[in-house]
Amino acid sequence: MRIATCQYQGRRHVGLVSEDAASIALLPLDEAEARRGALALIERQASGTEATPPARERIALADVRLEAPLPLPRRNIFCVGRNYRAHAKELSASVFKNNAADPEGWPIVFTKLPECVVGPQDEVRLPGEVSSQIDYEAELAVVIGKGGRNIACADALSHVFGYTIVNDVTARDVQMRHQQWDLGKSFDTFCPMGPWIVTADALDGARTRVRCWVNGELRQDGQTSDLIFDIPTLIETCSRGITLYPGDVIATGTPAGVGMGLVPPQYLKTGDVVRIEIDGLGQLSNRFV
Repeated sequence: MRIATCQYQGRRHVGLVSEDAASIALLPLDEAEARRGALALIERQASGTEATPPARERIALADVRLEAPLPLPRRNIFCVGRNYRAHAKELSASVFKNNAADPEGWPIVFTKLPECVVGPQDEVRLPGEVSSQIDYEAELAVVIGKGGRNIACADALSHVFGYTIVNDVTARDVQMRHQQWDLGKSFDTFCPMGPWIVTADALDGARTRVRCWVNGELRQDGQTSDLIFDIPTLIETCSRGITLYPGDVIATGTPAGVGMGLVPPQYLKTGDVVRIEIDGLGQLSNRFV
């Protein structure tokens, strides 16, 4: 299934997107449930109640405005840094220079505030008064469906509800200045998400392709089969002594080709459009203003 959150006739709705992405079947959720987007369905499934009520009506996808499938995640998004070898190399002398030299030792995990999430077509605001080094990071994100603590690798995939796309937008100068990444990653609008969640039975997150274009120029192109730490390992790591809840999001890292890694670096400016596509998931396209 493809589960989307959208605005239609002045109200937020949750619906099921057709295979050809031409229409969406709206679900009969009450206003309080719909306000939480797809999280309402994820929690229904986790509690053992009916996960997906029968659709009320089907309308053209062009007639709605897609929002992030999780418009306000229940808490901070777990994010993984340095999880593709080529990306580890391109930023080894900058972002990663003070981290452990061996990228295969332990995952680097940081968070983004939930309030920075915006939709798959929304504008991203450049904080010119704070940073002039704004960068993009195309990432596959895992959405947890069944909570747990100290989840073993062998059991991890049974805890996955589905997958979505995020752009881990980053203020590089702020990231470097503080030597701890949350501030540089969490500016308002710095986490475009969407276009929907594809459930785990319909996508193999371990074998898909992540690409990113800036103004039509291909910058990033990676395979999730090349992750240094695979999805089960990331779930095991994030749940060590920490309870994961239904609806938690883990962004799995970005391939090589970020703006900071280019020679010379190429940071985003007003009017730039960043498009991210993951095979089997769809795409984000956000203008920076």
